[in-house]
Amino acid sequence: MTAPLVDLSVHHAPKGVSDAVALGFTKLLRFTADTFFAKRYGHRAVVLETVAAVPGMVGATINHLTCLRRMCDDKGWIKTLMDEAENERMHLMTFIEVAKPTAFERFVVVAVQWVFYLFFFALYLISSKTAHRVVGYFEEEAVISYTHYLAELDEGRSPNGPAPEIAKRYWNLPADATLRDVVMVVRADEAHHRDVNHSFANEIAGLPTGDIAPCPPHEELKPAWKSAA
Repeated sequence: MTAPLVDLSVHHAPKGVSDAVALGFTKLLRFTADTFFAKRYGHRAVVLETVAAVPGMVGATINHLTCLRRMCDDKGWIKTLMDEAENERMHLMTFIEVAKPTAFERFVVVAVQWVFYLFFFALYLISSKTAHRVVGYFEEEAVISYTHYLAELDEGRSPNGPAPEIAKRYWNLPADATLRDVVMVVRADEAHHRDVNHSFANEIAGLPTGDIAPCPPHEELKPAWKSAA
């Protein structure tokens, strides 16, 4: 399976105060991550993917409850956001195999996840447009980070070992797939999430939604009892 090409030039220019706030908040988190992790991209991925998996679940939950109250159709938003949350979780499960998190990093994950979950839940209730714009900017930064990770692998500064089995199964990668192949499909996933969330924010604001980067095909995860049925 070949990862789709990613347009690295995509950037949503802020339109209004809420977009500027979303971008500023994202840049602050980017500075914090760069300071804390430097070029330890595997460890950065472990911690940040635990955060990246939160918005999709929050958005799906709030949209689900809203549609129940209003007795209206969700226009496909709930499943899209649930799929995003699941996809980000699989990124985490993959990079846990690549960079074994330390006890301190596990503590950081727990602390950051609780703080970010509560913050994002409140933000989504106050302004779902701003919340989706934040995620769109998050994913822009994720594409940049994974592009830097690819450069580290290509230039030999990070070892390009074999792809974890969980990644080969999830993205249907060949048996001889490497970490570079994994980073390529993960980056393509992030580009897809980037465009989806900017489009959601645009739709809420009444703006054109724009093009969506293709998402790499991956395994449909099912519980054991459903697979056996």
